[in-house]
Amino acid sequence: MQKKTIWEMGRDTVEEFRAKKKLPVAVVLDNVRSLNNIGSIFRTSDAFRVAEVILCGIAATPPSPEIHKTALGAEDSVAWRYFTQTTEAIEALRSEGYTICALEQVNGSVPLDRFEPSENGKYAIVAGHEVDGVDQRVVDMADYCLEIPQEGTKHSLNVAVSTALAIWHFFLRLR
Repeated sequence: MQKKTIWEMGRDTVEEFRAKKKLPVAVVLDNVRSLNNIGSIFRTSDAFRVAEVILCGIAATPPSPEIHKTALGAEDSVAWRYFTQTTEAIEALRSEGYTICALEQVNGSVPLDRFEPSENGKYAIVAGHEVDGVDQRVVDMADYCLEIPQEGTKHSLNVAVSTALAIWHFFLRLR
């Protein structure tokens, strides 16, 4: 097997990407502190045509050399907004018709692999702070809490990894 060249991959320009229909998913970053994680989430969001990334609280915003290091320009192709409070972002998304899905380990959570999004729905995936997770006030506002089943000795995944898994789940079911 021969690796594909960059020209064989037929990648969109930023303008072409912006004009295409997006996955009906917004990613909300609730006080994510690592600029590398933010950049990685932008890059994953670009790969699967996420509608937008919403940065909240202490989450840094583009332009930023540290975000760019892992986003590789996806911060320019993916639409984004900033809210000082995640609760304000959730209220705005709910008014826009989004179903709020917090990625969090809670009593009564739904295993991600068992969650079936509706073809006609719009979803906001809320990912939380690297240590504290999704703020309890935001969990309380969520329609669903989605939990990624794990079987190892650790109790969590990196926020960029868990967000990528959730985006992939929605991509497989809604594309």
